[in-house]
Amino acid sequence: MTKNRAVFLDRDGTLIVDKHYLHKPEEVEIFPGAAEALRRLEDAGFLLFLVTNQSGVGRGYFTMNDVTRVHAHLEAELASEDVTFTGIYVAPEAPDQPSHGRKPSPGFLFDAREEFEVDLSASYMIGDKRIDLEAGWNAGVAASLLVRTGYGAETERREAATLEKAIVVDGLKEAADWILEREG
Repeated sequence: MTKNRAVFLDRDGTLIVDKHYLHKPEEVEIFPGAAEALRRLEDAGFLLFLVTNQSGVGRGYFTMNDVTRVHAHLEAELASEDVTFTGIYVAPEAPDQPSHGRKPSPGFLFDAREEFEVDLSASYMIGDKRIDLEAGWNAGVAASLLVRTGYGAETERREAATLEKAIVVDGLKEAADWILEREG
């Protein structure tokens, strides 16, 4: 049986502009070129998964319904560009609360492996923070890519000495370029 390849994506700062506890659909701003990059990955046979920590829910700043509305808007925007997420995984817990999937936990990547027959060793994680990269490394993905959007440039500057395993690129377009070139 052939297993699926996937690309796991952080949301805020990676796919969309980080708006600090974003909870209103009208505030969603997809990075330029992101939809095209995701479509290219999907066209190459990758399943796409959104993996996001939304501690604003656990902190009481907004509700899971708000998160669901934001994701519905994001999915509609991307659908107009022929991009579809196979799954969206949300960790609503605050950092001090127990959580199955809050990054850097690989829990949601393992869930996708089970639910969608994903071969993690042939898959990738893309994010703008070290915890995103660690979720991928902890799950055994082929590579974790740090984008310089969102907190990525700051993460690269602050933690350069500990990012030797990371692939560092400017944004999602360059991440897709790197993955597709590697896959040949």
